[in-house]
Amino acid sequence: MKRTTGAHLPRMRKQNLIIDDLPDEVLVYDLDRHNAHCLNSTAALVWRRCNGKTRPAEIARHLQSELDQPFNEELVWLALRQLDKIHLLAEPIGLPPKLAGMSRREMVRALGIAAAVPLVITSIVAPTPGQAATCLAHGASCNPPNINCCAPNTCKSNNKCG
Repeated sequence: MKRTTGAHLPRMRKQNLIIDDLPDEVLVYDLDRHNAHCLNSTAALVWRRCNGKTRPAEIARHLQSELDQPFNEELVWLALRQLDKIHLLAEPIGLPPKLAGMSRREMVRALGIAAAVPLVITSIVAPTPGQAATCLAHGASCNPPNINCCAPNTCKSNNKCG
């Protein structure tokens, strides 16, 4: 029997994440990297099965049963590769030799586009608080003491930024 190393037993990362379960997707905000990720239901199912004890082949069997549709191990590996890339796994995973040298595009091509469609992970970089702060342009109406004019402007006595 072939042993699976710890590198092939994926474990979901739980620290410094804000996780919001929605009906058809899971939103994950990474507090360390200030990135937001939206996992569709299929990608979220793969991620939730990453407990550090379950092999990708077992994850595929669970998902096939849960989704009542074909779900092969290679599709799990594609999801794991994406989850690893966006730092949602606790440790980096080691891909099996037949997939290790492939790009994501090559993996999708090898699996067939229909197989990859169920896996959707969308990521955005969230602005820092300083980047997200808005200010009022020159000539915009302002209200002291709410002084929020863009520098070097200040809120003048006519309640306009200038």
